[in-house]
Amino acid sequence: MNPELTRWTGPEGLPRFDRIEDHDLAPAFERELATAEAAMEAIAANPEQPTFANTVATLETAEDGLNRVLSIFYTLASVDSNPAREALQRDFAPRLAAYNSKTGMDPRLFARVKAVADTADSLPPDDRRITELALRGLTRSGAGLDAAARDRMAEIRARMAVLTTQFSQNVLADERDYVLPVPDDRLAGLPDWLLGSMRAAARERGLTGQIVTLSRSLIVPFLEHAGDRALREVAFRAWAARGSGQGAGGQATNNLPLVAEILALRHERARLLGYADFAAYKLEPEMAGDADRVAGLLEQVWEPASRRVAEDEAKLTALLRDDGINDVLQPWDWRLYAERLRRREHDFDADQVKPYLTLDAMLGAMMDVAHRLFGLEFQPFDAPLWSPDARAWRITRNGQLMAIFVGDYFARPSKRSGAWCSSLQVQHKIGAGQRPIVVNVCNFTPPEAPGAPAFLSWDDARTLFHEFGHATHHILSDVTWPSISGTAVAQDFVELPSQLYEHWLEQPAVLDAHARHHQTGEPLPPGLRDRLLAAGKANAGFSTTEYLESALVDLAFHRGDPPADPMAAQSRILASLDAPQAVPMRHATPHFSHVFSGDSYASGYYSYLWSEVMDADAFAAFTETGDIFDPVTARRLENAILSRGGSAPADQLWLAFRDRMPGVDALLRGRGLA
Repeated sequence: MNPELTRWTGPEGLPRFDRIEDHDLAPAFERELATAEAAMEAIAANPEQPTFANTVATLETAEDGLNRVLSIFYTLASVDSNPAREALQRDFAPRLAAYNSKTGMDPRLFARVKAVADTADSLPPDDRRITELALRGLTRSGAGLDAAARDRMAEIRARMAVLTTQFSQNVLADERDYVLPVPDDRLAGLPDWLLGSMRAAARERGLTGQIVTLSRSLIVPFLEHAGDRALREVAFRAWAARGSGQGAGGQATNNLPLVAEILALRHERARLLGYADFAAYKLEPEMAGDADRVAGLLEQVWEPASRRVAEDEAKLTALLRDDGINDVLQPWDWRLYAERLRRREHDFDADQVKPYLTLDAMLGAMMDVAHRLFGLEFQPFDAPLWSPDARAWRITRNGQLMAIFVGDYFARPSKRSGAWCSSLQVQHKIGAGQRPIVVNVCNFTPPEAPGAPAFLSWDDARTLFHEFGHATHHILSDVTWPSISGTAVAQDFVELPSQLYEHWLEQPAVLDAHARHHQTGEPLPPGLRDRLLAAGKANAGFSTTEYLESALVDLAFHRGDPPADPMAAQSRILASLDAPQAVPMRHATPHFSHVFSGDSYASGYYSYLWSEVMDADAFAAFTETGDIFDPVTARRLENAILSRGGSAPADQLWLAFRDRMPGVDALLRGRGLA
C-alpha cells in the first residue's frame, strides 16, 4: 500500500498528492477499513468493565487511519473527478454503509457506552459531552432495536449509500457534459470580462469561439447580461434540467427515481426508530427541535419576501415591455432585467466594480479581517496539491501554528459545482494533539490567460468570505476530542460562523483598504462603493424567495408520508405557496444536492436562514460597540463559539456569547425586507 495515504510526508504535514495514484486508493481503503473493523471489534468485545477510557475515549481514535484515507479520497473525488474515482465511489459507498451499520448498531457497543453514560456525571465536561453524543449516535443508528429491525436498518443504509452517490454523479455528469456555443453574431450585451471567460472555457475543452457551461460562475452572469432572449432560454432550461433526465446525459442521469426511493427509505428508517417521519427524526437534535418551529420561521420570512417579489416583478415586466416583448416575465428574463433595474434605481453597474474585485485582493481582505479579529497571520508555501490552481498557507498566531489552509478557487470540468469547506484533518488534543488542515473550494471563473488577474463578482466575494467563515470554526477550534472539533455542531448552527464572516466584506473600512483597481491600484471610489452596498439589497425578494421555495419543499418532502412522485409533489407545494412562476426554486429537486447527495441538509436546508437570524444579531454585537473589530467582542465570539466546536449544545454556546436568543427583525432589516 502507498504509505503516503496514511503517513503524510508533504510540507507542513500535508499529503503528497503528487505521489498518490488512483490505483493506490483501493488497497489503502481495504487495509484501513479492516484495521478500523478490528479496532471496533476489540472495543465491543473487551471483557473488562466499561469505562470512559476503554470505551468512549478509544472510539475517538479507532478510525484514524480510515479517516485519513477517506479525507484524501473524497477530496480528490470532489475537486478532480474522473471515471476511476467515480467507480471507486460507487464501490466504497455500500461497503462504508455496511461498516457503519455494523458498528453503529452493535448492541455490545451500545451496552458499553450506555454503562459509561449512566455514570457520566463525574466526568469532565468534554468527556461527558462525547459520551452523551456517542450514546445518542448509537441510539439514532438503531443499536437499541431488535435484531430484525437492525437488519432492515443495515439494508436501508447500504441502499442509501448507493442512491446518494449516484445522485451526485448524475448531477456532475450533466454539469460537466453540457456546452452551449454562442455564435459571434449573438453576443449582444455580454461584457468583455464575460466573453473572456467564455472563450477560456472553450479553450479548456479544445473548442474555438465562446461557450456557456453550467458552472454557476459562468451561467449566472450570462443570464444577467445576454441580450439574446432565445439563447437565455436555452441556457436556463439546460441549467434547470440537470438531473431530470432532460439534461446533457438524458435518461442515464435521471435522478427522479432515485429521489423517490431516497425519500421512502428515509421515512422507513425514521419509523423504525419510533419517529413520526424523517423531519421529526432529523430535527430532534438541532436547535430548531421540530418541524413546526422551522415552518414558522420560513413562513414568517415568506410573506415580506413574496411581497417584494410582486413589486419587483411589475417593474421588470415594464422593462420587458420597453424592449418590445409582449410576453410574461420568464425565469430566464429575471436576472437580466433585475440587473437593468439595479442600474437604474441605484445608478450602479456591477461591471464597474469587477476591476476592483480580483481574487488576490479579496483574499487579502479575507485574511486582513481574520488578523484584525483573531490575530491570525498567513504565510503562503509551496505544496504538491491536486491542481496547480490550489494553494496553501500556514496560519499562525503569536508564532504558534494554528492551522494549514488550502484554497482551490477556480472552476474545472472535473470539479463538483458549488463551494464548500472541508478538512483533511481536524484539531484535537489527544496525545501530542494535532492542528487542523482546512480546505476551501469554490468555482470562480478562471483568468483569461496564465498570469492574468481573476475577477470576482460581488456574490463570488461573498462566497469567498462565507467559506472562510467556516474555516475559522476549524482554525480556532480548541477541544480535546475530534468528534466535537470544529464544525461538528448542530446543522442549523454550523452556518453561523460562515454567514457572520460575510458581514465584514460589506464594511467600508474593509473595501477601502482592499478593493483596488487591478491596473492602477486606486481604491474603489467612495461613491461607487456606497452604490454597491446600497444595490446589494436590490433583488432581495428574488434571492430570498428562491431560497425559501427550496427550503419549504425540502421540509414538506420529509414531513408525513413520502411522495411517490416528487416532481408532482414539488409542483403542489409551490402552488400552495402561490410561488411566482418567474422565480423558480434555487435548487429544484432533480439537482438538489444539499438534500439528496447525503443526509446532512435533508430536512435541514432551512438552516441557512436559522443561522442568519443569529448572524445578524451576532454582527450587531460588534456594531453596538462602535468598532466592527472590537477585540473584546471578537474574543468572546472565539471563546464562546468558534473554539468550542460541539462541546455543548448550540443554544448554550449562543447564550454564552449573546445572553439572549435573537429575533427575526435583524434578518429582515439586513435583507432589506423589513
